[in-house]
Amino acid sequence: MQGCSIPEVFTRITDYVDHFAVTTPDAEAVVFGNERMTYKELKFRVDRCARALLASGVSKGDRVAMLCTSRPEFWVVFLATTGIGAVWVGLNPKYRMDECHHVVGDSEPLLLFSLAEFEGRHYGEEIAVLISEHECLETVVSIGGDLPGAESFDEFLDRADRTDVVSYRVACSLVERLDPAMIVYTSGSTGKPKGAVLSHFGLAFGATMQTRHFSVERPSLTCSFPINHVASVADTCATTLIKGGKIVFQERFDPGSTLAAIAAESCTIWAGVPTMFQLQLSHLDFPTTDMSSVELVVWGGAAMPRGDIARLEKLGARLMAVYGMTETSAHVTYTEEGVSVDVLSESVGKPDRLCPCRIVDAGGGTCAVGETGELQFKGELMMLGYWRRPDATSGAFTSDGWLRTGDTGFRREDGNIQIAGRLSEMFKSGGYNVYPREIEAVLESHPSVSMAAVIGVPDDLYQEVGHAYVLIEPDGLVSEEELDGFCKNRLANYKVPKRFFIRDELPMLPVGKIDKTALKKKTIKKEENNRG
Repeated sequence: MQGCSIPEVFTRITDYVDHFAVTTPDAEAVVFGNERMTYKELKFRVDRCARALLASGVSKGDRVAMLCTSRPEFWVVFLATTGIGAVWVGLNPKYRMDECHHVVGDSEPLLLFSLAEFEGRHYGEEIAVLISEHECLETVVSIGGDLPGAESFDEFLDRADRTDVVSYRVACSLVERLDPAMIVYTSGSTGKPKGAVLSHFGLAFGATMQTRHFSVERPSLTCSFPINHVASVADTCATTLIKGGKIVFQERFDPGSTLAAIAAESCTIWAGVPTMFQLQLSHLDFPTTDMSSVELVVWGGAAMPRGDIARLEKLGARLMAVYGMTETSAHVTYTEEGVSVDVLSESVGKPDRLCPCRIVDAGGGTCAVGETGELQFKGELMMLGYWRRPDATSGAFTSDGWLRTGDTGFRREDGNIQIAGRLSEMFKSGGYNVYPREIEAVLESHPSVSMAAVIGVPDDLYQEVGHAYVLIEPDGLVSEEELDGFCKNRLANYKVPKRFFIRDELPMLPVGKIDKTALKKKTIKKEENNRG
């Protein structure tokens, strides 16, 4: 790719810190409010934290958990943990106690780093319960305040003096390319969240692959994703790090603050999920925000409505849609430069040549062009498996080593892949397979619709029927009856939702996707109450 100057794929993601601390020591690596950190300073902090971990008894393979927002401490602890071969586990500050108990109980970390408070929620009592109920927790370190039974982050770092540099270097040298680097707990829509184990190679090679497609010489971008998500650690932070770029941390996503940061820091990449873009594009500050530094606009996680793509095109930057999931460690498909609005809005591009994709039917046969099947990928960057879940791991891969994504789609005539939906979201209506994403794409092509979510709801006659929930553009004007007619003119009758609901808001996941699980539960409960 033009303009790409990436060093070789190193063994550890932390090796890139060492590389740029030598080659570009004064380049900015991290920005957080008024705090600014060069690569030289980042290396010093990471090394000190790693030595403190070793002094605390952490060794290769041990887990280190962190409940934190998107801020420099997260990045330092992550790099220090993985640098010595330990395994990092992220916790979302929005987790409820049951979720924290599950992740801590399942991963059994020796250390837990935790915020003392965030947005009015004080974690003292909750952390005390975790300490009392999980014997694995030998040390708890507080960030940004006091926690009962915990030492401060500064006190923890003072432990570094008890580990010499030689011991630290020996620990680093023991890390191998396919060792576990982190555990990412999936959403758990079909039960308790499973921990996907990602390797050092998966993070480093995945990030290298992404930067080749992004083709931005010095990437700089904001990061407000939850730290327990690959969108934060892999897609944003690791991908920026391996090019020696700058990460602008923000503890929460706020459309106005993000726009201001892009302008103030001259960010070269504007990235997120479509919901985030929609909120920023409709923000009062957007028309006057200087976006001239942006070279690439990239989105994933959902389809971008055509109207928003048209607005983004006016920036003059390259536009790109991508596809990936936790288990692939990185994005694995990318749209090419200069493609049409149709390709950008309807497809996720083409697979990287080093990460092959196949689409198979229910019997395992290869699907023809235009035929819908499950997307499967292969390569060493795929997850190592699910933590302590051999049965789930076995079920995630085919007998010949392909990762089952659970996503359905088809290869278009132009070679791009179009997503139909999740296998778990597909429903049968009158014996026909219905893929919600196909219907959502039709609804989002309506000029007044900004976003749509379609779910399958039990029906006495047809087994299941679709219910469509729709968000309208700020200046949009459309009725539920009009949407029904719009779909009937573009879809087979069995695909047309039985009911349409226009809403001001929909339940959202922390990463900006519509929470279809919550939406479906609420809908089914309401239907049952109506019948009763």
